[in-house]
Amino acid sequence: MDNGKLNLTEEWDKTFPKSEKVDHCKITFHNRYGITLAADMYKPKGVTGKLPAIAISGPFGAVKEQASGFYAQTLAERGFLTIAFDPSYTGESGGEPRYVASPDINTEDFCAAIDFLSIREDVDPERIGILGICGWGGMALNAAAIDTRIKATVTATMYDMSRVTANGYFDAMDADGRYELRKQLNAQRTEDYRKGTYALAGGVIDPLPDDAPQFVKDYHAYYKTSRGYHKRSLNSNGGWNKTSSLSFLNMPILEYAGEIRSAILVIHGEKAHSRYFSEDAFKKLKGENKELLIIPGASHVDLYDNAAMIPFDKITQFFSNYLK
Repeated sequence: MDNGKLNLTEEWDKTFPKSEKVDHCKITFHNRYGITLAADMYKPKGVTGKLPAIAISGPFGAVKEQASGFYAQTLAERGFLTIAFDPSYTGESGGEPRYVASPDINTEDFCAAIDFLSIREDVDPERIGILGICGWGGMALNAAAIDTRIKATVTATMYDMSRVTANGYFDAMDADGRYELRKQLNAQRTEDYRKGTYALAGGVIDPLPDDAPQFVKDYHAYYKTSRGYHKRSLNSNGGWNKTSSLSFLNMPILEYAGEIRSAILVIHGEKAHSRYFSEDAFKKLKGENKELLIIPGASHVDLYDNAAMIPFDKITQFFSNYLK
């Protein structure tokens, strides 16, 4: 186990303004792999008793000071105790080597957040939900499939990271392409081991090439400008380790999504390049407590921080209905 002593920033360093309607503090918890995670906790002011709670993370390569914190603070204003956490190996959370993602460990991060919330005096353990943004939308569904303590799950602008890694965007990569990718990644493993360091894949491309796809321009407009830049965000800076994607190549995270019995709300933007991830994931879900909501005119990144596009009223209603 790591020593659990994390270097947590005390000043407000979020990409969004602080709300006067909630109390905020830093907390830590650990997962069952012994990694200590850092989170921001938001709690509605002046409220007593046991509250419904929501654990939030994402996007993939972001930190809790970005979109997940914005969601957490907004939902705390609406009566929920919320935590926005940095996944293992990223942000202020522990774990070595740095900047690694794992379909197993990152799913566990959500379950570990449930551990933490379940034993708090100010949380009702029967009223806990999760919310995953972008790549953590897929992790959230995977967590909901294994953790029966999760009573409701929301995914926003979801990516299925195992699918996009193994198949490429729009499923354009075939078996030969995967083989070439495996060769590249395994050659990088040898090089990393020889050097004793981990080469980084690079964050969002900067400066933008003229022929960049619109969704790359959208990512740049969030991660590389004052709108969403954060010094600890992988996407804003050097990115993940190059070999980090290896475990996603042969570990489909939505294998048991069809067995989720708890409530699910899947939200995506109409104009998002990634919309097909949510639509196809929703097809796997069974039961009347499952809902797909497409936001007219919204891009992928609009659902990171565009309060006019994020359906907070609907999210609040959904969690209120199923966390009661």
